[in-house]
Amino acid sequence: MTYPSSDRTRVFGIAGHSGMGKTTLLERLLPELRARGLTVSLIKHSHKDIEIDRPGKDSYRLREAGCHEVLLLGNQRWALMHELRGAPEPALEELLVHMQACDLVLVEGFKGGNFPKLEVWRAEPGREPLAGAWPGIIGLASDGPLPDGIPPGLARLDLADIGSIADFALRHAAQR
Repeated sequence: MTYPSSDRTRVFGIAGHSGMGKTTLLERLLPELRARGLTVSLIKHSHKDIEIDRPGKDSYRLREAGCHEVLLLGNQRWALMHELRGAPEPALEELLVHMQACDLVLVEGFKGGNFPKLEVWRAEPGREPLAGAWPGIIGLASDGPLPDGIPPGLARLDLADIGSIADFALRHAAQR
């Protein structure tokens, strides 16, 4: 198996409150990056208890019986399921080791990680931007006016301008 090399793979994050449009931005950003000839992977952190297997299936039954990891291979994809069983969530660096070589790993979530991030922000009552509170946020993409109090020096991008967002991500992505 090939793992990302430290001189090739770069990391860039997309941050924001739930419902701000992070996934929608990623859906639009990925084709733009691919059109530029880049191989792009994604790590998404969820605060929910995710389940990609189905009760009753062999892989589910064996995982429930105590397997530490189960790798499920099908005709179109494979997935590695690793059971935490009460252990703390791994750091982003630990997860990156499991990724195959690529040009860019986009990361959604990992709010405490100090790597470059673009925040997706839309005006919503009771929701303030995360910039200034989360480490690594260097830019804010929005489809409307920004609130007062945005940290100085923070880049401001138009959420509809995918080309500029791709340029920004590639310019600021951190080398692994």
